[in-house]
Amino acid sequence: MRDTASSNGLARTILAPVLFGLLVVAIWQFAVTALEIKPFILPGPLAIGEQFTANLSNVWAGMVVTGRNALIGLIVGSVIGILAAIVSALLRVFDEMAAPIVAAIAVVPIVALAPVLYTMFGAAAETARQIVAALAVFVPVYFNTLKGLRQVSPVHRDLMRAYAASSWQATKTVTLPTATPYVFTGLRIASSLAVISSLIAEYFGGPVGGLGKSITSAASSSNYGLAWAYVLGSILLGLLFYCAALGLEKLVTRRKAG
Repeated sequence: MRDTASSNGLARTILAPVLFGLLVVAIWQFAVTALEIKPFILPGPLAIGEQFTANLSNVWAGMVVTGRNALIGLIVGSVIGILAAIVSALLRVFDEMAAPIVAAIAVVPIVALAPVLYTMFGAAAETARQIVAALAVFVPVYFNTLKGLRQVSPVHRDLMRAYAASSWQATKTVTLPTATPYVFTGLRIASSLAVISSLIAEYFGGPVGGLGKSITSAASSSNYGLAWAYVLGSILLGLLFYCAALGLEKLVTRRKAG
């Protein structure tokens, strides 16, 4: 019975999205062919797939550069966001001081920030892209972690005090298990934002490598099929990051349940 339920869950989780995606691609190709849509407006999936296969090594090289910057930004932004949320949950004064700063970071436009950072750290360095990714990651991780840390019921806290539990015992037994799902929600959101922000930062300068630069170069030379091939690489990279965050969440959840 459990195996049947597991199989049905697997089908809903994997098979249904795949079939829906194939249907969308088929409709897309049919529309491009039937309506004779020009490539500069929207290339067909077959043309994109052909360019993706022919330029697989270049796409992969761009994915490595963008993925490395996104990964560094994801790790740095997540660590800082979690630590800042813990301090905010413990110290009300810090929380009140941090709130306007985090709100300001949340609305900083990447299009304005990236050129400034390139000027500060040099156009030949990847530092600016990593900082942009870290800032984009920091906000959702901070807010979700802080929300999770504040979800502990006062009754549970009082119960731990009644049992004379230490601060660490109360944190380990009550606070962390309650906050963990919120932390991973923030990480799942941040995983995609890290890739998106790295891509956007690549549009505004810096080293030649990266998917963002490749998309710009291909589009400027009117090679729209190749530009969309790099977009496909970006989508795959974003899915990889999201699935990795989701897999980590499943792994931690199973270990806690076991």
